[in-house]
Amino acid sequence: MAANNSASDLDVVDREILSVLLHEGRITYQELGRTVRLSANAAAERVRRMRASGVIRGYRADLDFAALGRPLVMVSDVRLREGVPGKEFERGLAHFPQVLSAAHVTGEYDYQLRVACTDTYEFEELVDRLKRDHGVRAVRSRLLLRQIDLDPARVLANP
Repeated sequence: MAANNSASDLDVVDREILSVLLHEGRITYQELGRTVRLSANAAAERVRRMRASGVIRGYRADLDFAALGRPLVMVSDVRLREGVPGKEFERGLAHFPQVLSAAHVTGEYDYQLRVACTDTYEFEELVDRLKRDHGVRAVRSRLLLRQIDLDPARVLANP
């Protein structure tokens, strides 16, 4: 099997491997092989190929932010002031441990941030710093009431 370049290069076994890894990223190659009916070496080789091609970018822990003392999770749309370089704003986000992720978006706002704060005071401080020091003109935020988990393996279904 040649290195995968796109989703269309994935065969049924690759998709099954990805589905297993999405649910259990710490599975051993022995267990993975048994689950998808391959040897451990064959399963490991397929995973290595998908990593090399960029299909698998990494493995991450699924964190409970409330358990980490950050129960206030928000989605914030951010509009930059005229003339503020986006790359400069993006670099500045590294200084905010509250910012979990950021996306450059189309539409009325420039970025969408996902943030986790300890309380409303910390969130207010975050917004103030973004406006004062990082070129933000406007922020529109929404509190996430609860997360609705969907099976990420749905994306692997053949079109």
